[in-house]
Amino acid sequence: MNPLDIKDSVGAWVPHGHFSLPATAQGSLSGLTFAVKDLFHIAGVATSAGNPTWLATHEIPTVTSPLVEQLRAAGASVAGKVITDELAYSLNGDNIHYGTPVNVNAPGRVTGGSSSGSAAAVAAKLVDFALATDTGGSTRVPASYCGIWGLRTTHGLVSAENVVPLHTSFDTMNWFAHDADTFLRVAKELLPASDFKARRVLKPSAVWALASDDFQVALSDVLSKAVKLIGSSAEEISFTQADETLEQWRLAYVAHGAAEAWELHGDWITTHNPTFSAPITGRWDAAKRLTAEEATIAKRNTARIKQQVRAVIGTDAIVIMPSAAGLAPLVNATGSDVDAMRTRTMHLTCIGGISGVCQVSIPYKNAEGLPVGVSLMGPAGSDLALIELAIEISKMK
Repeated sequence: MNPLDIKDSVGAWVPHGHFSLPATAQGSLSGLTFAVKDLFHIAGVATSAGNPTWLATHEIPTVTSPLVEQLRAAGASVAGKVITDELAYSLNGDNIHYGTPVNVNAPGRVTGGSSSGSAAAVAAKLVDFALATDTGGSTRVPASYCGIWGLRTTHGLVSAENVVPLHTSFDTMNWFAHDADTFLRVAKELLPASDFKARRVLKPSAVWALASDDFQVALSDVLSKAVKLIGSSAEEISFTQADETLEQWRLAYVAHGAAEAWELHGDWITTHNPTFSAPITGRWDAAKRLTAEEATIAKRNTARIKQQVRAVIGTDAIVIMPSAAGLAPLVNATGSDVDAMRTRTMHLTCIGGISGVCQVSIPYKNAEGLPVGVSLMGPAGSDLALIELAIEISKMK
């Protein structure tokens, strides 16, 4: 293990993350460097999960995430560990213990969380790519806020072993890259082959309406290019039934996830009384108060929603949708503004979260040059083919 040979100009690395590890073999990723979100275990290196009390009360791992090992075996070298929001329970990208990484592509605005350090390091081109996780939007949202490539893999498709969990029914392992070529190279190492072929293009109009005006030109551009490429007209659809709302879906996701989070970490929180930011404290308090009956109802609802979304997409469709609800919030935004953005964004992100399908975020810019992300969502298991399609669309004139 060697010192980190990178000047951290964006505050992305955690204090115990300034190290490097060489590749273990030559391969398709030779010459590339990657940062690791501080939820992934690396043998001999502490994992903080974004909280110093976690760091102090857990032994140094003796095992490494299979993804880290796989990437090193493909020729990539590890460039340390980077900040995550505390136990990954946030979408904003500010950590009261380790800081708020700088978003070089949107100065004065947050990177988004919980994969804040990963996104910041990639956006600043300090590394070629970075490992991240996405439970409620923690890769898709920072990708949109920072103007980089990101995705949410099909739930369960990529190993979650030796990674600190949050909501096991929704946790997914992912990565960011600042260019399409690197993004695809990593995808070909980590993802299985896919024979998915898109034949339908779906436009969820109510979902588009949730996003700010900053996204509308980019959404329309991706839609028109997808229609041209696939040779199919756009089909307007609704994920929800007439008697339900995306707010109800968000609440089902929140309750289901909270029940799992408290089951995983409640004893540790009760025993050690760690310090969390006020918003994250509120989420843990709500999780603690959740009743068994409420959890059961939420899990029943998410199971139904999962089937519903998958039925809409079928086996041959892609969905064009915003990756977040708005631009990255200002670093000094009020708590109420941050909460409002989180709620709106989770109306979007809970669709992929609950259904467990894959979603790729393509980087765009609004009229003022600020980052926005437009997503392609596809059937479960279509990840690699969906990434190739997204890149093809991004290169169309």
